[in-house]
Amino acid sequence: MTNNVYILLGSNQGDSKENLANACLFIKERIGLIQTKSSIYRTAAWGNTEQNPFLNQVLLVQTELKPMDCLNNLLQIETEMGRIRKEKWEPRVIDLDILFYNSEILNFENLIVPHPFIAQRRFTLIPLVEISPNYVHPKLNKTLLELLEICEDSLNVEKLP
Repeated sequence: MTNNVYILLGSNQGDSKENLANACLFIKERIGLIQTKSSIYRTAAWGNTEQNPFLNQVLLVQTELKPMDCLNNLLQIETEMGRIRKEKWEPRVIDLDILFYNSEILNFENLIVPHPFIAQRRFTLIPLVEISPNYVHPKLNKTLLELLEICEDSLNVEKLP
């Protein structure tokens, strides 16, 4: 069975644009067919603001993988690309987050879907809205466009040329 998974990519260390491109190659190899890619956006760091700005992008990927297998592959890609986890919201070479998995609501120890911070982060909502404005958040019962319109996050999200 084919599943639709939305994945948020983020990077603020090294050549972030290249890191996103390399992550896309790994995702295509290990997760599945990339259906759609958003533009790349530059955003000030969220959470821990004392670091370089991030480049972010959202992918819609078709996968045969179950949610935990998808997560484990994403974590392995992060590790292979040089991510070292020390503390929350630290600078990183690559960050790969599952935002949605079909329209399922999942609550595992290491994976909560939909991602719990989607509605609070413009850097996630803006690229999501670019590729799927009418997708309905399965817990909040609002479209992504509606969530963006009421989002209180004030960080500037700049689309790269």
